[in-house]
Amino acid sequence: MAELDTSSGGGHKKGPGVKKAKKLSTRIDLTPMVDLGFLLITFFMFTTTLAKPKTMEINMPYKDPLMKDEDKNKIKNSVALTILLSKNHRLYYYEGIGDDPNKPPEYKVTGFKQKDGIRDVIINKKKMVDDLKRQQALTAKDEATILIKPDSTSTYSDLVNILDEMTINGVKVYAIIDISPVELENIAATVAANGGK
Repeated sequence: MAELDTSSGGGHKKGPGVKKAKKLSTRIDLTPMVDLGFLLITFFMFTTTLAKPKTMEINMPYKDPLMKDEDKNKIKNSVALTILLSKNHRLYYYEGIGDDPNKPPEYKVTGFKQKDGIRDVIINKKKMVDDLKRQQALTAKDEATILIKPDSTSTYSDLVNILDEMTINGVKVYAIIDISPVELENIAATVAANGGK
């Protein structure tokens, strides 16, 4: 005769043929996840595009074969502005091309700032050239010409920034030229005159 199991309160029969259910342990095998991970890495490596190098396009000036040698480097002082790139993102500039040893140019210092920066200097130079054209002191072909001279202490980012300023301000005629030893001396003298700043 079977006995009733009243300990659990369920009223189940307890006998020789009835077995208690075992709890199975839930163990997940993560070995296939490793294979899936490698497959995903391989997929993204082949489908992603590699970063393309950023380049800057520089349009070189047109070379006229009929131009005489004495006319090739002729720039009027009234249309020229020389910008010297130096250390600590400083920009020194002066009016003209500075080719007269008896009358050295007056060096001024600025930077890439919003107010009274190099952009304002370029805009003022363009206005000055336009005014001279209206007064017929210059011909219609004359344009504001910027001479950019980086020294060995200037950074590549400063050169990129000044070329951006040429594009932003619509400067059509500009050139990158080697800085002269005299200009380096004048920069040092300007720094000394400003108390080393």
